[in-house]
Amino acid sequence: MQAHRYAIYLAPGEPFSTFGGQWLGRDAETGATLSHPDRPQAWIDAPAHYGLHATLKPPFRLATGTDARSLDAAAREFATRRAAFDAPLLLRSLRGFLAWCLDENTAGAREMHALADACVQAFEPFRAPATAQEVARRRPEQLTAAQRQMLEAWGYPYVFDTFKFHITLTGMLAPVEVDVAFARLSADCRRLLETPLHVDGISVFVQPDAGEDFVVGRHYGFDGRVRNGAGARYLES
Repeated sequence: MQAHRYAIYLAPGEPFSTFGGQWLGRDAETGATLSHPDRPQAWIDAPAHYGLHATLKPPFRLATGTDARSLDAAAREFATRRAAFDAPLLLRSLRGFLAWCLDENTAGAREMHALADACVQAFEPFRAPATAQEVARRRPEQLTAAQRQMLEAWGYPYVFDTFKFHITLTGMLAPVEVDVAFARLSADCRRLLETPLHVDGISVFVQPDAGEDFVVGRHYGFDGRVRNGAGARYLES
């Protein structure tokens, strides 16, 4: 059984995972819908589709000659070569949406950039080339020259020098909505952000079929431990 797309994500642990899942109204671990009546649904429709995460290797179709079992094995091996670290986070407005971003003036930020760079390179053999339609969805005419170069080379405009770590909390918002949502999230997660994000693994998320929501396939701890999510069966073919 092969999923439509796979992605290498960082799935935040506690206390971020509970808050983020409830805010987005969906548990990517199980695929279950969670009730959260106190914020506009339109704010979270887009990020809820992907689940609470930070992108390390953006969603991709498996390349010819690869399979899900090989991807699973590569993720296991990759994780065992990494060491855990902590990264302080800040709430930021980024290109019109709100996200938890890195405090860039920290050792944790440097570790995160190194982790993301390593993921982009290590899992590139599993990525099928982007189609013309997939490239067009990135609106290359609106990208910088550097971002277009990354899109052409890696299928995504925000990698390596153009990478910006973020855990997305809203979709694109109008300016007045950005202010309202920022005030709401600032109040709700002020205490939460006093704790740095502990990074001790990577995760493979899966999109079972085109248009469907992403769910966790497996978590791969840097200590060698592996934990299944709702989409684990898509890593066994």
